Amino acid sequence: MKEYLSSADDVLSAQGTDGESGLSEAAASERLAKHGPNKLKEEEKTPLWIRFFQQMADPMVIMLIVAAIISAATGMIKGEADWADVIIIMFVVVVNSVLGVAQEAKSEEALAALQEMSAAQSKVMRGGKLVHLPSSELVPGDVVLLEAGDAVPADCRVLESASMKIEEAALTGESVPVEKHAGGIELAAGTDDVPLGDRKNMCYMGSTVVYGRGRAVVCGTGMDTEMGKIAGALSEAKEGLTPLQVKLAELSKILTILVIVICIVIFGVDIIRHGVGNVLTDPTALLDTFMVAVSLAVAAIPEGLVAVVTIVLSLGVTKMAKRQAIIRKLSAVE
Repeated sequence: MKEYLSSADDVLSAQGTDGESGLSEAAASERLAKHGPNKLKEEEKTPLWIRFFQQMADPMVIMLIVAAIISAATGMIKGEADWADVIIIMFVVVVNSVLGVAQEAKSEEALAALQEMSAAQSKVMRGGKLVHLPSSELVPGDVVLLEAGDAVPADCRVLESASMKIEEAALTGESVPVEKHAGGIELAAGTDDVPLGDRKNMCYMGSTVVYGRGRAVVCGTGMDTEMGKIAGALSEAKEGLTPLQVKLAELSKILTILVIVICIVIFGVDIIRHGVGNVLTDPTALLDTFMVAVSLAVAAIPEGLVAVVTIVLSLGVTKMAKRQAIIRKLSAVE
């Protein structure tokens, strides 16, 4: 049903509610169980252990882990494993991941606390009485009262308007508040619908009453609202890399290529210097040559860079928090 093309009485009838007394508590509870809370769908939280390993998905971190594994493997084969380098590299990797996860977890907790503090309240007619309820408890068929300064809690059909004007820039881009009325809308010749910005008898979640007052019946809640459709589209969008992440990925690619080239060149030069026949017949000499090449390759990897980047970004998040700006992801602080 297109509520904006129907009369107020038809909308009330379709919603099974009374324009004056609203829904009964029993009917509201039943609808809340059916439609769910009036909230936009939230992404499922990723478990901490998965987020810990996601921090290691960075190309630079992968290079460090590979370098540590190669160092340990070659050392064990040779029987002279130097565990200091391996322990230091893995320590840097683990601390980097812990720092990233801890900082993001703190930001999410702060955001959750803010959301609880700013939970919107709505004035609703329930069983003939005016009550104040959390907007998350609204259901289709609820009759809400709107006044200047109120945020529109859901998609509603206007039943009564006393010079009510609503700011809808978030949805339509229209910078001027739109005056609402309770009358019907006539379709222009040759059209079968009305653009969102021209639906003067509707008010939508995400907009704000800036003038006057009115009464409206809820037609859509949560993800069934126009704002919910936008949120659904955004949730399907792929997350891009920040400029810093792009540059670090490029650096990792260059370093990876250089490390491989160094290994091949040093390995080849060493074999030629000792004589191909001698090296191939002597496994110890071959292993020594490989160890030299690997050592130089590991030395070329900047083990401290990953930790430095994470620490600097964490300091940035802390400074931003002191200025009342909460940043959820470290990569966004740049």
